[in-house]
Amino acid sequence: MAGCGEEGPPPAECAQARPDDVARLLRGAPEDARFPGGTLISTCIDRAEDDAELQNLGFVFVAVADRLSARSARDPAAAFQLGFLIGAAQRGAGPTGGTQAELIQRLQQTVAFRAEQPSVRAQVLRGIAAGRRSG
Repeated sequence: MAGCGEEGPPPAECAQARPDDVARLLRGAPEDARFPGGTLISTCIDRAEDDAELQNLGFVFVAVADRLSARSARDPAAAFQLGFLIGAAQRGAGPTGGTQAELIQRLQQTVAFRAEQPSVRAQVLRGIAAGRRSG
C-alpha cells in the first residue's frame, strides 16, 4: 500500500495541517484526497515519529471528524468523507497498537451513534473502504 511503511519523517504538510486543510482535502476524496504536496492522510499517520506528532495529527483529524459527523445525517458527502478519513487513518496505522490505535478508536467514536441510520452507515462504510484503498 502506498503511504504505508515508508521511511523517514512525516512531510512538513502533515505537521502544519489544520482542520480546514484536512476538510478541503477530504472534499476531493477518493480521487484527489492529497495535501498540496501530494501526501496522503495515511502517510502522515504512518510516518509520525513519536506520540506527540501523532497526538497533534489526532487533534486535527478528530476536529474534522466531529464536524463531519455533525453534518452526516443530512449530508451524504459528509458521511462519506468521515468514512474516508477513518479508512485512511486505518490504512496509515496498519496493525499497530498504541497511540495509533487510540486515534482510530477516537475517529470511529465520532460516527458510532450516527451510524445507526442506514443511509449514514452506508456512506460511512463506502468511505472507509475508499480510504483504506487510496487514503
